[in-house]
Amino acid sequence: VPDAAWTAIDDTATQVLRSHLSARAVVDFDGPHGWDFAALSLGRVAPSAKGQKGSVSWAAREVLPLIELYEPFALSHHVLQDLARGAKDADLGPVEEAARRIAAFEEQVIYGGLPAAHIEGIIEAANSEAIPLKTEAEVFAQAVGHGVNTLKFAGIGGPYALVLGTDAYKALNQVTRSGQSLEQVIERVTGGHVLWSPAIGGGVLVSTRGGDFELTIGQDLAIGYARHDADAVELFFTETLAFRVLEPAAAIELRKA
Repeated sequence: VPDAAWTAIDDTATQVLRSHLSARAVVDFDGPHGWDFAALSLGRVAPSAKGQKGSVSWAAREVLPLIELYEPFALSHHVLQDLARGAKDADLGPVEEAARRIAAFEEQVIYGGLPAAHIEGIIEAANSEAIPLKTEAEVFAQAVGHGVNTLKFAGIGGPYALVLGTDAYKALNQVTRSGQSLEQVIERVTGGHVLWSPAIGGGVLVSTRGGDFELTIGQDLAIGYARHDADAVELFFTETLAFRVLEPAAAIELRKA
């Protein structure tokens, strides 16, 4: 792959990933620790994995293994050659689509969890009752205000970020009775930003005070070479991560009504 093509691929991937990775803006980021970092210590010993032999007792420490993501895509030799010649309009659709898919998976893991990997997501772990969310501007703002009060009454300080799915995010363009946009009203109420995520159906209000949610990265998102044939080069996105909810009370779901 020519250097100019690598640069164009990286730039395209970066643009897509920045616009699709909302969770990194609202949780604590731990890492990157590198490809060899395989598991995160949980600071405990497993109650079922311990014993004693003579005067010596033993116990296995609990760890959370990182999961490894792999998302392949292919670019034709013609596209790579065009990029090497300096083409500005080469078809990098496969890069964009693969970047969206792996970003959506990371978002789903953080918000929705991945039970098979023993990862609990923010929405799944939230221990407050979900708040109904409707798209009418005034009702929408009231739901967010109710969510902020619920978190405050639970002792969870702000600022807060509101993460919305596609349909709810589109509602932000509405104008409220005060003449302000719905987004402006919400940002004033939460003291934080409104973000979009493709992995959420309604929304989730999250405290961004720190210490409540932790994303651990071994290998951060990167692009690698897999193989090639006479027609195309196969590349891939990869990443290793783990996620923990440390304080379930620090988020509340806004469920689409």
